Amino acid sequence: MSLDGLADLDAVAQAEMVRRREVTAVELVAAAIERIEALNPAVNAVIHTTFEQALAAAAATPTGPLAGVPYLLKDLIIERADDQFTEGSRFLAGTVSTFTSELALRLERAGLVVLGRTNSPEFGMAPACEPLLYGPTRNPWSLEHSTSGSSGGSAAAVASGMVPMAHGND
Repeated sequence: MSLDGLADLDAVAQAEMVRRREVTAVELVAAAIERIEALNPAVNAVIHTTFEQALAAAAATPTGPLAGVPYLLKDLIIERADDQFTEGSRFLAGTVSTFTSELALRLERAGLVVLGRTNSPEFGMAPACEPLLYGPTRNPWSLEHSTSGSSGGSAAAVASGMVPMAHGND
């Protein structure tokens, strides 16, 4: 399979490819980064990236059932030390987490490689993903529409094929 076809595979299939050594974790992550860079300007799903850290984590040969699979965290609820964390709020713009949430630790222990954060409405309170801080996330299937729910950025990132799965809690 070419690296171009990776966007069509779910997380389990991508992890299986890593296990079978058909692709490396670095190749999975690099391909996801390319898709994010190509698609995100129109969709606005990813509002903060940690690409260098993700490539380093992938190169360190992650282990776990989802080893090497690229993943995005929603910018709400879940924190990682030294990562931006704004919860979609202009009030929290520039805030950097000082600790890592248990959920983030478990996701990393499962082998997922975090590439950044997805857009979310301010404090998750609005029914549409259109925060003033980052602007609206667009539905990748119909760019003139925005996404719904506080996990709208994550949903758009997965629906567009940027990553095979992303954090959401709606």
